[in-house]
Amino acid sequence: MKFTSKELSPYLSARHYFGSEQRRHRERARLSLVQLADIVNFSKSTLARVETAELMPPPELPSALDAAFGVEEYFHGLFQLAKKEAHPDQYRRFMDFEARAEVIEVYEPQAVPGLLQTREYARASLGCQEDLTKEQVEERVNARMSRQERLHSDSRPYRWAILDEAVLRRPAGSREGMYKQLARLLEQVDTPHSMVQVMPFCLGPYPLMGGALNLLTLPDGSAVAYEEGIEAAHLHEGPEAVKKWRRRYEVLRANALSPAASAELIRNAMEDYNPCDT
Repeated sequence: MKFTSKELSPYLSARHYFGSEQRRHRERARLSLVQLADIVNFSKSTLARVETAELMPPPELPSALDAAFGVEEYFHGLFQLAKKEAHPDQYRRFMDFEARAEVIEVYEPQAVPGLLQTREYARASLGCQEDLTKEQVEERVNARMSRQERLHSDSRPYRWAILDEAVLRRPAGSREGMYKQLARLLEQVDTPHSMVQVMPFCLGPYPLMGGALNLLTLPDGSAVAYEEGIEAAHLHEGPEAVKKWRRRYEVLRANALSPAASAELIRNAMEDYNPCDT
Protein backbone atom coordinates (compact mmCIF):
# COMPACT_ATOMS: atom_id res chain seq x y z
CA MET A 1 0.00 0.00 0.00
CA LYS A 2 1.33 3.41 -0.97
CA PHE A 3 2.31 5.66 1.95
CA THR A 4 0.74 9.11 1.87
CA SER A 5 2.66 11.74 3.82
CA LYS A 6 0.69 13.40 6.59
CA GLU A 7 1.13 17.00 7.61
CA LEU A 8 3.37 17.14 10.66
CA SER A 9 3.21 19.30 13.79
CA PRO A 10 6.91 19.40 14.70
CA TYR A 11 6.58 21.76 17.66
CA LEU A 12 3.81 19.90 19.47
CA SER A 13 6.27 17.72 21.36
CA ALA A 14 9.81 16.35 21.23
CA ARG A 15 8.42 13.15 19.73
CA HIS A 16 6.76 15.12 16.93
CA TYR A 17 9.99 17.06 16.38
CA PHE A 18 11.96 13.80 16.16
CA GLY A 19 9.57 12.52 13.49
CA SER A 20 9.60 15.74 11.50
CA GLU A 21 13.41 15.83 11.56
CA GLN A 22 13.57 12.22 10.39
CA ARG A 23 11.36 13.17 7.43
CA ARG A 24 13.31 16.36 6.72
CA HIS A 25 16.65 14.54 6.63
CA ARG A 26 15.14 11.69 4.60
CA GLU A 27 13.66 14.01 1.99
CA ARG A 28 16.83 16.09 1.83
CA ALA A 29 18.75 12.87 1.11
CA ARG A 30 16.07 12.02 -1.52
CA LEU A 31 15.27 8.71 0.14
CA SER A 32 11.90 7.01 0.17
CA LEU A 33 10.69 5.26 3.32
CA VAL A 34 11.50 1.93 1.68
CA GLN A 35 15.06 3.03 0.87
CA LEU A 36 15.64 4.38 4.38
CA ALA A 37 14.18 1.19 5.84
CA ASP A 38 16.81 -0.85 3.99
CA ILE A 39 19.59 1.40 5.29
CA VAL A 40 18.62 1.50 8.97
CA ASN A 41 17.17 -2.05 9.08
CA PHE A 42 13.73 -1.00 10.33
CA SER A 43 10.43 -1.64 8.61
CA LYS A 44 8.79 0.98 6.42
CA SER A 45 5.70 0.98 8.66
CA THR A 46 7.81 1.65 11.76
CA LEU A 47 9.55 4.61 10.13
CA ALA A 48 6.23 5.96 8.85
CA ARG A 49 4.68 5.81 12.32
CA VAL A 50 7.75 7.48 13.87
CA GLU A 51 7.52 10.33 11.37
CA THR A 52 3.90 11.02 12.33
CA ALA A 53 4.60 10.60 16.08
CA GLU A 54 2.26 7.61 16.28
CA LEU A 55 5.13 5.51 17.63
CA MET A 56 7.88 6.22 20.12
CA PRO A 57 11.19 5.79 18.24
CA PRO A 58 12.67 2.36 19.06
CA PRO A 59 15.85 2.78 21.17
CA GLU A 60 18.10 1.48 18.37
CA LEU A 61 16.72 3.83 15.72
CA PRO A 62 18.41 7.15 16.71
CA SER A 63 21.95 5.83 16.31
CA ALA A 64 20.97 4.19 13.01
CA LEU A 65 19.61 7.51 11.73
CA ASP A 66 22.71 9.37 12.94
CA ALA A 67 24.87 6.97 10.94
CA ALA A 68 22.62 7.05 7.88
CA PHE A 69 22.56 10.85 7.67
CA GLY A 70 26.09 11.49 9.06
CA VAL A 71 24.90 13.76 11.87
CA GLU A 72 26.81 12.25 14.81
CA GLU A 73 24.47 12.22 17.86
CA TYR A 74 21.75 14.55 16.56
CA PHE A 75 18.94 12.01 16.66
CA HIS A 76 20.40 10.49 19.83
CA GLY A 77 19.92 13.86 21.53
CA LEU A 78 16.36 14.27 20.26
CA PHE A 79 15.54 10.80 21.53
CA GLN A 80 16.77 11.66 25.04
CA LEU A 81 14.19 14.46 25.17
CA ALA A 82 11.39 12.51 23.51
CA LYS A 83 11.55 9.52 25.82
CA LYS A 84 11.28 11.67 28.96
CA GLU A 85 8.24 13.75 28.11
CA ALA A 86 4.58 12.94 28.44
CA HIS A 87 2.93 12.51 25.09
CA PRO A 88 0.31 15.25 24.46
CA ASP A 89 -2.43 12.75 23.64
CA GLN A 90 -1.17 9.99 25.89
CA TYR A 91 -4.56 8.94 27.29
CA ARG A 92 -5.96 8.41 23.79
CA ARG A 93 -2.82 6.45 22.94
CA PHE A 94 -3.26 4.38 26.10
CA MET A 95 -6.84 3.58 25.07
CA ASP A 96 -5.58 2.53 21.63
CA PHE A 97 -3.01 0.25 23.24
CA GLU A 98 -5.56 -1.20 25.66
CA ALA A 99 -7.90 -2.04 22.77
CA ARG A 100 -5.12 -4.13 21.17
CA ALA A 101 -3.45 -5.59 24.27
CA GLU A 102 -3.28 -9.34 24.72
CA VAL A 103 -2.47 -9.06 28.44
CA ILE A 104 -3.70 -6.27 30.75
CA GLU A 105 -2.19 -6.04 34.23
CA VAL A 106 -3.59 -3.41 36.58
CA TYR A 107 -2.91 -2.11 40.06
CA GLU A 108 -5.50 0.13 41.72
CA PRO A 109 -5.17 1.54 45.24
CA GLN A 110 -8.50 3.38 45.51
CA ALA A 111 -11.12 2.28 42.96
CA VAL A 112 -12.23 -0.77 41.01
CA PRO A 113 -10.44 -0.80 37.62
CA GLY A 114 -12.58 0.57 34.79
CA LEU A 115 -12.66 -2.76 32.93
CA LEU A 116 -14.19 -4.44 36.00
CA GLN A 117 -16.70 -1.77 37.01
CA THR A 118 -20.46 -2.15 36.97
CA ARG A 119 -22.46 0.69 35.45
CA GLU A 120 -23.73 1.88 38.86
CA TYR A 121 -20.24 1.88 40.36
CA ALA A 122 -18.87 3.79 37.36
CA ARG A 123 -21.65 6.38 37.64
CA ALA A 124 -21.04 6.85 41.37
CA SER A 125 -17.26 7.14 41.04
CA LEU A 126 -17.46 9.60 38.13
CA GLY A 127 -20.36 11.53 39.63
CA CYS A 128 -18.24 12.79 42.53
CA GLN A 129 -16.18 14.94 40.14
CA GLU A 130 -17.50 18.46 40.57
CA ASP A 131 -16.38 19.69 37.14
CA LEU A 132 -18.55 17.17 35.26
CA THR A 133 -22.19 17.74 34.37
CA LYS A 134 -24.69 14.88 34.58
CA GLU A 135 -24.58 14.60 30.79
CA GLN A 136 -20.77 14.38 30.81
CA VAL A 137 -20.85 11.77 33.56
CA GLU A 138 -23.24 9.64 31.53
CA GLU A 139 -21.07 10.01 28.42
CA ARG A 140 -18.04 8.79 30.34
CA VAL A 141 -19.98 5.93 31.90
CA ASN A 142 -21.05 4.78 28.44
CA ALA A 143 -17.48 5.07 27.18
CA ARG A 144 -16.25 2.99 30.12
CA MET A 145 -18.86 0.32 29.48
CA SER A 146 -17.92 0.21 25.79
CA ARG A 147 -14.33 -0.60 26.79
CA GLN A 148 -15.66 -3.78 28.39
CA GLU A 149 -17.27 -5.11 25.20
CA ARG A 150 -14.02 -6.74 24.10
CA LEU A 151 -13.93 -8.78 27.31
CA HIS A 152 -16.80 -10.86 25.96
CA SER A 153 -15.33 -11.44 22.49
CA ASP A 154 -13.18 -14.25 21.13
CA SER A 155 -10.18 -11.90 21.19
CA ARG A 156 -10.54 -11.06 24.89
CA PRO A 157 -7.28 -10.16 26.66
CA TYR A 158 -5.98 -11.91 29.76
CA ARG A 159 -6.46 -9.60 32.76
CA TRP A 160 -4.64 -9.51 36.09
CA ALA A 161 -5.80 -6.99 38.70
CA ILE A 162 -4.18 -6.23 42.06
CA LEU A 163 -6.34 -4.08 44.34
CA ASP A 164 -5.73 -2.45 47.68
CA GLU A 165 -8.23 -3.54 50.36
CA ALA A 166 -9.42 0.09 50.41
CA VAL A 167 -11.10 -0.59 47.05
CA LEU A 168 -13.34 -3.15 48.77
CA ARG A 169 -14.08 -1.04 51.85
CA ARG A 170 -14.87 2.36 50.28
CA PRO A 171 -18.52 2.37 49.14
CA ALA A 172 -19.50 3.97 45.84
CA GLY A 173 -23.22 4.20 45.19
CA SER A 174 -25.87 2.22 47.04
CA ARG A 175 -25.26 -0.76 49.32
CA GLU A 176 -26.90 -3.03 46.76
CA GLY A 177 -24.81 -1.56 43.97
CA MET A 178 -21.61 -2.05 45.95
CA TYR A 179 -22.60 -5.62 46.73
CA LYS A 180 -23.09 -6.30 43.02
CA GLN A 181 -19.76 -4.66 42.23
CA LEU A 182 -17.89 -6.90 44.66
CA ALA A 183 -19.80 -9.89 43.27
CA ARG A 184 -18.50 -8.91 39.82
CA LEU A 185 -14.96 -8.84 41.22
CA LEU A 186 -15.45 -12.23 42.85
CA GLU A 187 -16.43 -13.72 39.50
CA GLN A 188 -13.10 -12.58 38.05
CA VAL A 189 -10.79 -13.81 40.83
CA ASP A 190 -9.49 -16.96 39.16
CA THR A 191 -10.73 -17.79 35.66
CA PRO A 192 -9.02 -18.84 32.41
CA HIS A 193 -9.09 -15.18 31.36
CA SER A 194 -8.61 -13.24 34.59
CA MET A 195 -7.02 -13.09 38.03
CA VAL A 196 -7.66 -10.78 40.98
CA GLN A 197 -5.47 -10.32 44.07
CA VAL A 198 -5.89 -8.05 47.07
CA MET A 199 -3.27 -6.18 49.11
CA PRO A 200 -4.71 -6.35 52.66
CA PHE A 201 -4.41 -3.57 55.22
CA CYS A 202 -2.45 -5.86 57.53
CA LEU A 203 0.59 -5.75 55.22
CA GLY A 204 1.08 -2.07 55.98
CA PRO A 205 2.70 0.39 53.54
CA TYR A 206 4.16 -0.86 50.26
CA PRO A 207 5.54 0.59 47.00
CA LEU A 208 3.05 1.92 44.43
CA MET A 209 0.53 3.06 47.05
CA GLY A 210 0.67 6.56 45.59
CA GLY A 211 -0.94 5.85 42.24
CA ALA A 212 -2.47 3.41 39.78
CA LEU A 213 -0.50 1.39 37.23
CA ASN A 214 -1.44 -0.37 34.00
CA LEU A 215 0.88 -2.72 32.10
CA LEU A 216 -0.19 -3.68 28.59
CA THR A 217 1.42 -6.45 26.54
CA LEU A 218 0.78 -6.01 22.82
CA PRO A 219 0.47 -8.67 20.08
CA ASP A 220 4.06 -8.12 18.91
CA GLY A 221 5.40 -8.83 22.42
CA SER A 222 6.20 -5.20 23.24
CA ALA A 223 4.76 -3.56 26.34
CA VAL A 224 3.78 -0.13 27.65
CA ALA A 225 3.22 1.14 31.18
CA TYR A 226 0.70 3.79 32.19
CA GLU A 227 1.01 5.30 35.65
CA GLU A 228 -1.60 7.64 37.10
CA GLY A 229 -1.43 10.09 40.00
CA ILE A 230 -4.06 12.52 41.26
CA GLU A 231 -3.57 15.16 38.56
CA ALA A 232 -0.94 13.72 36.25
CA ALA A 233 -0.33 10.53 34.30
CA HIS A 234 2.52 9.23 32.18
CA LEU A 235 2.61 6.71 29.36
CA HIS A 236 5.93 4.85 29.21
CA GLU A 237 6.83 3.12 25.95
CA GLY A 238 10.60 2.75 26.28
CA PRO A 239 11.72 -0.80 27.20
CA GLU A 240 13.84 0.31 30.17
CA ALA A 241 11.06 2.40 31.71
CA VAL A 242 8.52 -0.38 31.22
CA LYS A 243 10.95 -2.87 32.77
CA LYS A 244 11.23 -0.68 35.88
CA TRP A 245 7.46 -0.58 36.38
CA ARG A 246 7.10 -4.28 35.66
CA ARG A 247 9.61 -5.12 38.40
CA ARG A 248 7.54 -3.10 40.88
CA TYR A 249 4.37 -4.84 39.76
CA GLU A 250 5.97 -8.26 40.17
CA VAL A 251 6.99 -7.40 43.75
CA LEU A 252 3.40 -6.35 44.42
CA ARG A 253 2.06 -9.57 42.89
CA ALA A 254 4.38 -11.67 45.06
CA ASN A 255 3.23 -9.94 48.26
CA ALA A 256 -0.50 -9.77 47.57
CA LEU A 257 -2.91 -12.38 48.90
CA SER A 258 -3.35 -15.57 46.90
CA PRO A 259 -6.44 -15.73 44.67
CA ALA A 260 -8.19 -17.99 47.19
CA ALA A 261 -7.40 -15.68 50.13
CA SER A 262 -8.36 -12.66 48.01
CA ALA A 263 -11.72 -14.25 47.23
CA GLU A 264 -12.32 -14.82 50.92
CA LEU A 265 -11.53 -11.18 51.71
CA ILE A 266 -13.91 -10.02 48.98
CA ARG A 267 -16.68 -12.23 50.41
CA ASN A 268 -15.98 -10.77 53.84
CA ALA A 269 -16.30 -7.23 52.45
CA MET A 270 -19.54 -8.15 50.68
CA GLU A 271 -21.16 -8.88 54.05
CA ASP A 272 -20.94 -5.16 54.86
CA TYR A 273 -23.06 -4.34 51.81
CA ASN A 274 -25.51 -7.24 51.81
CA PRO A 275 -28.83 -5.57 50.92
CA CYS A 276 -30.62 -8.15 53.06
CA ASP A 277 -28.88 -6.89 56.21
CA THR A 278 -31.00 -3.77 56.63
